[in-house]
Amino acid sequence: MLKNIELAVKKINDAEKPLRIISHFDTDGITSAAIFSRALQRSGKKFSLKIVKNLEEDFIKALPEDHILIFLDLGSGSLNYLKNKKTDVFIFDHHEIVDEIPENVLMINPFLDKGESLSASAVCYLFAKALSRQNMDLATLAVVGMVGDLQEKNIGRIFSEILEESETTVKKGLLLYPSTRPLDKALEYCSNPYIPGVTGSYSGVIGLLKDAGLAKVGHSYKALYELTEEEMTNLITAVMVRCAGKAEESIGNLFLVKFFNKLEDARELSALINACSRMDFSNVSLGFCLGNKEFKQDAEKIYIGYKQSLVSALKYVADIEKIKGEEYVIIHGKDKIKDTIIGTVASIISHSPSCSRGSVVIALAYNEDKIKVSARLAGSDGCNVREVLSQVVVPLGGEVGGHSAAAGCLISREQESEFIAGLKKILK
Repeated sequence: MLKNIELAVKKINDAEKPLRIISHFDTDGITSAAIFSRALQRSGKKFSLKIVKNLEEDFIKALPEDHILIFLDLGSGSLNYLKNKKTDVFIFDHHEIVDEIPENVLMINPFLDKGESLSASAVCYLFAKALSRQNMDLATLAVVGMVGDLQEKNIGRIFSEILEESETTVKKGLLLYPSTRPLDKALEYCSNPYIPGVTGSYSGVIGLLKDAGLAKVGHSYKALYELTEEEMTNLITAVMVRCAGKAEESIGNLFLVKFFNKLEDARELSALINACSRMDFSNVSLGFCLGNKEFKQDAEKIYIGYKQSLVSALKYVADIEKIKGEEYVIIHGKDKIKDTIIGTVASIISHSPSCSRGSVVIALAYNEDKIKVSARLAGSDGCNVREVLSQVVVPLGGEVGGHSAAAGCLISREQESEFIAGLKKILK
């Protein structure tokens, strides 16, 4: 991968065609776009940028061939379409590669090395740093992208270097965000982990904090990152009791970064960036990442609306009939849940106490004449959900993107019944 990064730097520096960048709309894709565009801007390169929800054949066919095409956080699953483009194609990605890499494509993907797991934003940061050491100030965005794409659990050599270059503070604890806000507020609004009797209930929060032996310091409670080791242990114990031990997977590393000259929780930043894109304001999330103060204010307002939409979606899911089997559940949001947040809904449900480890959550929502499908694995061990979706979708003429624990696809609404029937058969 590092050799391909060096080759990409040379080819992009020597490029005479203008550059067309296409990036994914989630946190990893937005931070990748921010890193890449800032690096190109500093090097004086002409480029255009488009943020997309997914790659479809018609979209790829329409891309201009008098431009060099650069894909960030997507493209690895679309090689059969990209091989037909009569121009150079660069893919900076981290998803599984299922087809042979065409001659016109330069792939920069840690999956090729089968080594350290990285996000697309981390890959883009390595490119930016190779382009110029001036771009090392973009390391914080790579950390936010890593955390946003759940790639931060195992800190390997490359990610350790990025953490050091970004001056990120790492602390072990409960993965409750924002870890920089008073504990009572963070606990009341937390959905991951979902804590029965606590999430959404301030009296339940006070009861939990009392059981954990945590009292106010002055007029407010400490923030999570301020807790001593003993206080953190007591809090984790109190949460585990209420979650029947399910909160074990919600214990890990907290990442504290400097953003807009303020100490922030990387998970909270990731959630805010993701929220803007999911609410169809990817331009705001990109501007926020690039340090625009006006976009910061807009982003915070959108984030509030997003959380309200998410609460409504979860209430709807709680009331509807679901397709359930042994170790799987299929949820259909139809037109009652935005297709842009159905993946987040699936993630929250997969982390809830109602989901046993190793079970699969598949959620669907309408997207005009198509259906957005998101699959999540509860826990870290179990079947490969990308392969599960592929077994059903590929025979229908579609393609799947993602990882073994989180994947997604688009199908036509005409194929709805056939897809669900095939999915039930595979899951059984």
